[in-house]
Amino acid sequence: MNFDNPILFFICSIGVFNGFIASFYFLFFSRQKRVQNLLFGLLLLFLSIRIGKSVYVIFTEPANRNLFILQIGLSACFLIGVSLFYYLKSSVENSKSIPLSWKLHILILLMIIVVVGIIKPYEINRGFWVTYVVHIIYAIWGVYVLLSGYVLKNIFKKLFTKHKKLTTSESWLIWVFIGNVLIYSAYIIGYFYLYLVGTITFSVVFYGLLIFLLFKNNRDSVFQDIPQKYGSKKIDDTEAHFLIEQLNSLMKDKELYKDTNIKLQSVAKNIHISTHKLSQLLNDNLGKSFAAFINGYRIETAKKLLKENNQFTLEAIGFEAGFTSKSSFYATFKKVVGQTPAEFKKQYLK
Repeated sequence: MNFDNPILFFICSIGVFNGFIASFYFLFFSRQKRVQNLLFGLLLLFLSIRIGKSVYVIFTEPANRNLFILQIGLSACFLIGVSLFYYLKSSVENSKSIPLSWKLHILILLMIIVVVGIIKPYEINRGFWVTYVVHIIYAIWGVYVLLSGYVLKNIFKKLFTKHKKLTTSESWLIWVFIGNVLIYSAYIIGYFYLYLVGTITFSVVFYGLLIFLLFKNNRDSVFQDIPQKYGSKKIDDTEAHFLIEQLNSLMKDKELYKDTNIKLQSVAKNIHISTHKLSQLLNDNLGKSFAAFINGYRIETAKKLLKENNQFTLEAIGFEAGFTSKSSFYATFKKVVGQTPAEFKKQYLK
């Protein structure tokens, strides 16, 4: 089937274009040189090549098609599943390097599809590819999608467990997996019905994930390591006491809580521990989230300013204490103190 609608072409191709840009960023230009970013870049690259091949087929007349481009697109499809699998696996396991077995696994799959392409090029063996190779490619892709779901089994359990909230990075992995399932399903449906559905699905998924990044308050943590289970490495009381003293001294001396853009990572860096350990310290030893801990200092500062009966407006006091808006100051103050800032201030008016 061939289309020549320019709007449809734009919708289908825009995802591919940006997919290539994003893949090059994660492969070559990302500031965070992590294994996960490299594997995510590979996943985006292979997806973009495969979707690009689809766009080429849809908007090019059959007589004008370069069959080698079709072979490249199908070959890339052979490596999408394994890239997804190892990206998710490395993220869940917080891998710091790519094991040799992973490299060999990917290399073997790459060699298989390259050798098949050399011995049986698509251009002169189209029947062989359509009858056998394409089915094998989709089967392999499907197997790795299932294995990827198994890798995320504990995160899925957490998703459906009460009183357990997913971290931003865990939510991101869930959505990446779901996005790939949708793309795979779209291509299976497209194989039998409408080929166009796969390319449109990719664009929708790509921009859906982009919106996820743009609108998450903790989007900086998406490409950070996901937290390990706290119970496995509990901080002993002596070390916890020492770290809490360091943390409180840091807050009092540098007044980091006044920074409206303060992040867990920057605080952890100041006391020379990992973000995971700081999160564990706050949750297990202080019984507070990072936001609650920071807001505690902000509220104490605001209370001090309110008691001094100075000429600052209530809004100015909130900003001075580190809150980003009047509404967040009022809501947090009322929740913690049980009174509004105005009610609290009245008690100290002379």
